[in-house]
Amino acid sequence: MSNAAQTRAWIEVAPSALRANYAAIRSRVGPRTAIIPMVKADGYGLGAQRVARILDELSPYAFGVATADEGAALRAAGFARPIIVFSPLPPQAIETAAANRLTVTISSIDALDAWQAAAERHGPLDFHIEVDTGMGRAGLDWRETGDWASAVRERVSDRLHWAGIFTHFHGADAAERAPTALQWERFRDALAQLPVSQEDLLVHACNSAAALRWPEYAADAVRPGIFLYGGDAAAGTEAPAPEPVAAVKARVVLVRDVPPGSTVGYGATHVARSPERWATVAIGYGDGLPRALGNCGVALVGGRRVRITGRISMDMTVVDVTTVSAVDPGDEVVFIGSQGEEEIRVEDVAAQVGTINYEILTGFTPRLPRVERMNG
Repeated sequence: MSNAAQTRAWIEVAPSALRANYAAIRSRVGPRTAIIPMVKADGYGLGAQRVARILDELSPYAFGVATADEGAALRAAGFARPIIVFSPLPPQAIETAAANRLTVTISSIDALDAWQAAAERHGPLDFHIEVDTGMGRAGLDWRETGDWASAVRERVSDRLHWAGIFTHFHGADAAERAPTALQWERFRDALAQLPVSQEDLLVHACNSAAALRWPEYAADAVRPGIFLYGGDAAAGTEAPAPEPVAAVKARVVLVRDVPPGSTVGYGATHVARSPERWATVAIGYGDGLPRALGNCGVALVGGRRVRITGRISMDMTVVDVTTVSAVDPGDEVVFIGSQGEEEIRVEDVAAQVGTINYEILTGFTPRLPRVERMNG
């Protein structure tokens, strides 16, 4: 693990905030609902093995990933809990999933046949069925449950265990309940047609937003993701706001006083209208700082908000520190996080570039070391 004091730019991860957000989910859904933290996309950009290690202490039911390779990496790191792959697997990934005793999610009978064949080679394997109730990207159609459910049941054996069934809500992050309620009813309709007892299956549907907005849909388990990592998943509800988990920081490497007429960055999109002081900071879009923040984004220097000046380069970003009393090379600059009484949230950055908090967090590249906050 890199030492922040010796690096140009980094992401700080606060374990205490991660634990607090998990506890908030637990409080919302109650003690009997299992929790499956989603640690896909390298733990939403914060390091899958790191966040899994922190959360493993809280006894989650399983971990959720998106690829067989992600699951295999967790197994290699020593995690023994169930690891569920929540995306359909290409045929080439079946062997990896089976060899690492991952639980796959099934969206077609052909995929189930391939998993059945893998179970014959590797020994007993588990699977969950995904029911498509409107998301459209994966799953078996809820309207055809009568057809596929019997085909699934026929393939269950001592080597092939039907462990769970789930759906995915497409609109739980919106305040309007109707789309989610409709999907829930479709899911319940599918469950009622199953040729096996629901008591023998782990039934789940809720992501972060659904678990926080409508915990009555929690069923047997919930699958929180963005909320765990400090992203607001249910704004405008009585649900608690998450504690910030990630802070993106970098070092000043150069400070210059420039006269009027000076230009900065590719395309010279900023021209100084009066004497200005610029600080060059060692972070850029090659690190995942969105290029769209050029000339509109902000950072924190010396506890004050300063403007990003000119276009962001691959490795460097310039901020206008004219109003900051003293800035020197080596000083810390915050692009997400807090400094003094000021704070920049991941939602603030996402809004400025017209995207979502998920994309901001997962967009930071491996060039930024992830460092656990010593007091966090």
